[in-house]
Amino acid sequence: MVKVLIAGAGIGGLTAALSLHDGGVDRVDLLEVAPQLRPMGAGVNLLPNAVRELASLGLYHALAARAVQTTEVRYYNNHGDLILREPRGRCGGYDWPQLSIHRGELEMVLADAVRTRLGATRVRTGTRVVGVSTGSGVQVDVLRDGTPERLTADVLIGADGIRSAVRRALSVEEAEPVWNGMVVWRGMTWAPPIRRANSMVIAGDGTRKVVVYALTPPRTDGQVLLNWAASQRLDDLSADRADWNRRVPAAKFAVGFADWQVADTVITDLFDRAASCFEYPMVDREPLATWSKGPVTLLGDAAHAMHPMGSNATTQAVIDARALAYFLATIPDIERALAGYEQERRPVTTRVQLANREMGPEAVIDIVAARAPGGFTSVDEVLPAATLHQVSERYAALAAFDRRSVNTRSPYDVRRARLVGTTQAPQPLGA
Repeated sequence: MVKVLIAGAGIGGLTAALSLHDGGVDRVDLLEVAPQLRPMGAGVNLLPNAVRELASLGLYHALAARAVQTTEVRYYNNHGDLILREPRGRCGGYDWPQLSIHRGELEMVLADAVRTRLGATRVRTGTRVVGVSTGSGVQVDVLRDGTPERLTADVLIGADGIRSAVRRALSVEEAEPVWNGMVVWRGMTWAPPIRRANSMVIAGDGTRKVVVYALTPPRTDGQVLLNWAASQRLDDLSADRADWNRRVPAAKFAVGFADWQVADTVITDLFDRAASCFEYPMVDREPLATWSKGPVTLLGDAAHAMHPMGSNATTQAVIDARALAYFLATIPDIERALAGYEQERRPVTTRVQLANREMGPEAVIDIVAARAPGGFTSVDEVLPAATLHQVSERYAALAAFDRRSVNTRSPYDVRRARLVGTTQAPQPLGA
């Protein structure tokens, strides 16, 4: 029976473990650097294709109970003029909703499922990968609570983030993560909903941008927990570009958003009332020519770190995990299975990486800002709404979350494939 090691017990790694188990691969262990798994981070969005895949693992109700179903995305300029309204999830014609959820809540649902289905000891915390070698299978050198140990497996999956130790072990020659000149500040604030509790609002002026959405339904006082991310282009960044969680005062960046009022919300009020604000550079990685070497492969940010546009990074990690598990469960030859996985996923994620460098669907804000920096009465004065919708539709198609791609059965459901007697590779999505 195949033995799999997964470096990283984040969203991608945990989803991969559950998917492998679902496909009959039971010898799976996760290696996590953190001393314990606990809720951390801020909000993330799961697009309908990711929700479909997690539902195939029996997790839909647990996730929906902890999330907000996002029914629309509204794009504004910095004057509060509406550029575009885009229905999302079931309101947008999908069979599955789009879920806004705290990253920690999502990870805890996945971790609890791993403990229940695979066993309480499958996640080895305090374990750092320090070396990888291949020959007969794969040998992984780790430090577990500082003590050296060598582990062996048939497959190693690197789901260990943008600074992946597994990626380095593949002898990938690359520089530091690529900075695009933008800095992002994140936080969470209890406040009245921005427009509605199910709305995501994205506003910008061509240089600065803010994204706001709710992570909880309204409390009895009508307030929701708003997740926000503000970004601005800077000439220089003095901090280490990998300093992801640098706490900063709101006053450091709020001045750039003075007088921004969007959907009846004063944006700087959200910054000022947040318990904490964190700063980090907007970075990604150059697309790789290959993700795999022998019995070793990558997924999620380890494979294709991307800019946070279009709510896509978490979703792509989930799809990676499901696809990888499908190929490993249905193709006995490990290297052929990994080649099939990479052929399925790498073209899609490369397109998303490159599209996100051009601002993804949020490019509509920059297009309108360049043509009407002083605002407008109706967006049709600037560009026809249909033209702006095409930007969003093209992005959905290249990222394989258009309705045609999503409103089908999961192509990575191993149990169903075996039931109907076919376990060949699924049709590539988003081709």
